[in-house]
Amino acid sequence: MKPKPDHRPAVPMSRLLALLAAVPLLAVAAAAPDLQFKLLSSGGTAKVGTYLPQRLAISAENPEGIKKLPSDLAAPLFGTLKLGPGDAPTAFAVVLDEPEGKPSRLFVDANANGDLTDDPVPVWNSRNFKGSDGKDYQQFSGSTKVTVPLGKEPATLTLRVYRFDKRDPVRAPLKGFLFYYSDWAREGEMELGGKTYKALLSDRLATGDFRGKNSTTNSGVQLFIDANEDGKFDFRSEAFDVRQPFNIGGQTYEIAGLTAGGESFRIQKSVKAVAEMKAPPARPAPELLAVGKPAHAFKTQTTAGKQLDFPASYKGKLVLLDFWATWCGPCVAELPHLKAAHEKFHGQGFEVLGLSLDRPGDEKKLASFTKEKNMPWPQVFEAGTPAREIAKQYEVRFIPTTYLVDGDTGLVVANSGLRGAELEKTIEAALAKKSGK
Repeated sequence: MKPKPDHRPAVPMSRLLALLAAVPLLAVAAAAPDLQFKLLSSGGTAKVGTYLPQRLAISAENPEGIKKLPSDLAAPLFGTLKLGPGDAPTAFAVVLDEPEGKPSRLFVDANANGDLTDDPVPVWNSRNFKGSDGKDYQQFSGSTKVTVPLGKEPATLTLRVYRFDKRDPVRAPLKGFLFYYSDWAREGEMELGGKTYKALLSDRLATGDFRGKNSTTNSGVQLFIDANEDGKFDFRSEAFDVRQPFNIGGQTYEIAGLTAGGESFRIQKSVKAVAEMKAPPARPAPELLAVGKPAHAFKTQTTAGKQLDFPASYKGKLVLLDFWATWCGPCVAELPHLKAAHEKFHGQGFEVLGLSLDRPGDEKKLASFTKEKNMPWPQVFEAGTPAREIAKQYEVRFIPTTYLVDGDTGLVVANSGLRGAELEKTIEAALAKKSGK
């Protein structure tokens, strides 16, 4: 009896070769360990050095889901923010109260229960500025925390929020929007090609879903890899879309098994090939003027018109040179610590000299900012020897840069430990040493 002919279509040789080529990949994928990245509920923006603002439409129409509002609202505008896994996002009501002639107030239903009276008060600060028409305007900015189902457990995430002055004609097309961006991320380490790299997952579109949007061009979530190992992330060459293959060290990889919360995923070799975007060579960290060395002398005048001969003008004092600018986020973040230290130690001989690297012509802006922030110490800007020239003298390559100098000896006492909670400890120790205690 003759065997029946087999009418099933033959597998083309090209297909068979492709299937065979995929076998090693499957083995690698199975063996690749799951990566567990730690959640940063805030601080992600500073680590990547950039952000992508999103628009939240606001209007006088009260959305569904709000059960209770603050009783003293005068001119509220409403919006709804959705965050979390794309298939089941959580809705957060947002209320912006903007009564004419009064500061605006921001309310966010952080726990998404419909009650806007039982949530933490968002940070919401104003900044005065002069518009192109010569009139005075205000921009508000701050942050709020929202509780989002991120992975197995709910997570409290920080959103940065800002609002342009609706009266500013230049911003007229934007008066119907509140702007926000994510400050959260996940960070960890990964091994690629036998080397271990620091890495970070950034939810660029602030969706609360680390898988990103189903797009072949831009998912909105990026994996940052410190490929040149300089301790920083270069947005141009070290940022990769989580849904696209990427090349590190000549090998193409891709991400698999990424969860909505971003708490787990793996890296596997890809059958695709893409070009490598080589990160620039790591640059050595700028050298600070060493402790025990003479501080660079200079003569200038403050914005109040007082002549200064540094460090001779500070005999008997301990002075902090603070290179900063009003537009510098990290500088502004240090202000509470700097003000607290000035208040605590000023009576013991501690002084601060601000050297503002704001843009030329911004003297009024600087004066307004220092007055609003209650910064009583002198500032050097454009008059005399400009702060920018002094910064070159000190080889300042980033701000804030600070030096603690002994006014008697003219020597640098400290070039580190001058930020955050460490500032007061460093000043206290230097004052005790100066007094011989």
